[in-house]
Amino acid sequence: MLDTIASPEDLKPLDARQLARLAEEIRETLITTVSRTGGHLAPNLGVVELTIGLLRALDTPRDKVVWDVGHQSYVHKLLTGRRDRFATLRQYGGVCGFPKRAESPYDVFDTGHASNSLSLALGLAQARDALGRDETVAAVIGDGSMTGGMAFEALNHIGHLGTRIVVVLNDNEMSISQNVGALSAYLARARLDPRYYRLRDDVETALARTRLGAAMVAAGEAAKGSVKQLLVPGMLFEELGLKYVGPIDGHDPLMVQNAVTWAKAYEGPVIIHAVTRKGAGYPHAEADAESFHGVSPFEIASGKVNGGTGGPLTYTEAFGHALVQQARRDPRIVAITAAMPAGTGLAAFAEEFPERFYDVGIAEQHAVGLAAGLAAGGMLPVVAIYSTFMQRAYDQLLMDTALQDLHVVFCLDRAGLVGEDGATHHGVFDLTYLRSIPNMMVMAPADEAELGDMLHTALYAADGPVAIRYPRGKGTGTGAPGEPVVLDAGKAEWRRSGSDAAILAVGRMVGIAEEAADLLAADGVKVSVVNARWVKPLDLETVSAAAARHPLLVTVEENTGMGGFGGAVLEALADLDLEVPVLRLSIPDCFVTHGATQRLFADVGLTPEDVRAAVLGRLRDLSGEAERPAEEERHGAREGRRRPDL
Repeated sequence: MLDTIASPEDLKPLDARQLARLAEEIRETLITTVSRTGGHLAPNLGVVELTIGLLRALDTPRDKVVWDVGHQSYVHKLLTGRRDRFATLRQYGGVCGFPKRAESPYDVFDTGHASNSLSLALGLAQARDALGRDETVAAVIGDGSMTGGMAFEALNHIGHLGTRIVVVLNDNEMSISQNVGALSAYLARARLDPRYYRLRDDVETALARTRLGAAMVAAGEAAKGSVKQLLVPGMLFEELGLKYVGPIDGHDPLMVQNAVTWAKAYEGPVIIHAVTRKGAGYPHAEADAESFHGVSPFEIASGKVNGGTGGPLTYTEAFGHALVQQARRDPRIVAITAAMPAGTGLAAFAEEFPERFYDVGIAEQHAVGLAAGLAAGGMLPVVAIYSTFMQRAYDQLLMDTALQDLHVVFCLDRAGLVGEDGATHHGVFDLTYLRSIPNMMVMAPADEAELGDMLHTALYAADGPVAIRYPRGKGTGTGAPGEPVVLDAGKAEWRRSGSDAAILAVGRMVGIAEEAADLLAADGVKVSVVNARWVKPLDLETVSAAAARHPLLVTVEENTGMGGFGGAVLEALADLDLEVPVLRLSIPDCFVTHGATQRLFADVGLTPEDVRAAVLGRLRDLSGEAERPAEEERHGAREGRRRPDL
């Protein structure tokens, strides 16, 4: 059946039996593909019928669907002309794991972060109205994303404008982990309260009586009018100005289709509350939806991840272990996550210190604000958030924390390139946005043992905001430090000495620099390698010494070259009034695509071989420049020597 679906139009003639068979084949394809490529399996298994019903009701791509977060768009991709390429999911050059405008006209926005779909959809709807068009604009948002403040800012505006828009609330009781907070409890009441079931049954009955759902309008409105006072909790959305439909069974494609068809015809905003089950149809994912939210390649029969355990600790594990050790000694330490206790390594902390652990939901701004308050009140908060998601809380970092010079420790996991999740998830901007903040100290460990030392340093050798950024994946094998030490603030570490160039590297790039140094040694080129450790404050003494002893400085960082570590070194040289050629190696000024991390390193020129080639090339250029004046003098040239390109 799936082989016959080239576009959403092919869905419309199918009957209920055929739709059930199609859903089954989609699930088989999802499980088979993700078992090989890795990816977001459980969220997509949960929206199979919801996506089918939505696409049957709409006229896409003329009608627009904005997928919040976007990791649940695999089914959408299978049904919108990308079935034949789906086996390349998340692979370099293959189908992206998130909506991608450049990939298909059916993908309206490149989404990857939570809670923005309602704002994007409202903007599309306002543009439609201003330009006199009549297409339908829909947003699909999960209950986890509804915990983000931006979603409620948009709901407030949608209700105010009364714009014709369809919001599909995919309620599976989960974000990545089990959902938390008052909103989650509110939606649970809507699902479980028998009065809601009565309303839902009324709606279902109405929908069953007519394919277009016209009768549902009357039945639904009448039901809500008559029992409105009894359904006060369920009236939240209606009080905000949106017509509420639901809860409906999100695993019934015809019910979803009819609800959306009715909503399309309504002259105002509608929210359809669809209840789904994350991981539906694959027992391992249903039993452990958190592990199968985003999963590495796995064995289908057992559900076990290929490769499994063993090998060096990941940076995430090293952080989690180190924090628990610190917390056992210091009752002031509290930990905060934004819906990712396992992903950020805080699960063990949460289990051992539940009274000192805060999961705020997908609400990074609130997480940072909460930490600022806790710090002002005398606690010692540690905020663990992925680098890319910390971008959402920049104002709170700046105003609520740094301006107050409060002692909060920010641990940014997934810094640098993250691989298959692609542009929306690479953490390649944090050094830039962090080092611009007054009072903020910024560190990056070269290995997992140094991460433990840096956490200890951040907790006990600083009295203002401190950030530590570290990459996804396994460390170098150093293991966690037995007894962490305090690192000297703003002091780098010389790893090796040479005379032809000095490579100043930070974070994971220290290992790359050392491998490049080995390659250069084989070429007869001797280079020094410096583990910078600190991006702010920068070790000016080491920068000065490196400039004095070497004809070339090379900076290597896993961050955009705009305002990052290399920029900090250039600023230091200018402030020190030192002139020396500098070669900056960094992430280019672009959005890096998805694919295996090592493949992406090659793309951006950050493999050891790339570093070696760049150093050799610049040394050759400098050698040529040194010889050029004599040659120019011989030919009577009058042009001056080119200033080294910094």
